[in-house]
Amino acid sequence: MNIRPRIAADNAVLVAIWEDAVRATHDFLSEDDIQFFRPLVRDNYLPALEVLVAEEHGTPLGFIGLDGQKVEMLFVGASQHGKGIGKALIEHVGRLRGPLEVDVNEQNPGGVAFYLKCGFKQIGRSDLDSQGKPFPLLHLSQAS
Repeated sequence: MNIRPRIAADNAVLVAIWEDAVRATHDFLSEDDIQFFRPLVRDNYLPALEVLVAEEHGTPLGFIGLDGQKVEMLFVGASQHGKGIGKALIEHVGRLRGPLEVDVNEQNPGGVAFYLKCGFKQIGRSDLDSQGKPFPLLHLSQAS
């Protein structure tokens, strides 16, 4: 597996990975919610973040979006879940940045378990997400 910086030509594939992963793991989101977030991911989040892509044989399998030491996005295609891609991305950026922080939807128990397994600890909680929607977030941090 290769991890490389995102290029603009990746965006359509990354949005498709995002949607595939969200549909598999975020069952608390309605179709309207997914439609609301899709253009934000495509037009705002991907261009604004430092995004690294995990690929195999030139095919993107997942990606991580960073703002400094904060993981703002981590998505792996549903068919690739459990294969170590997310862990490899976390370990890769951890080596580059040191201890990381992340907010994870409380209603995504698989995501919460993943981050705890990667050494994150809960340091806080918010009732609303960054868009003011009623999707509680757990604030997690790795030990320094």
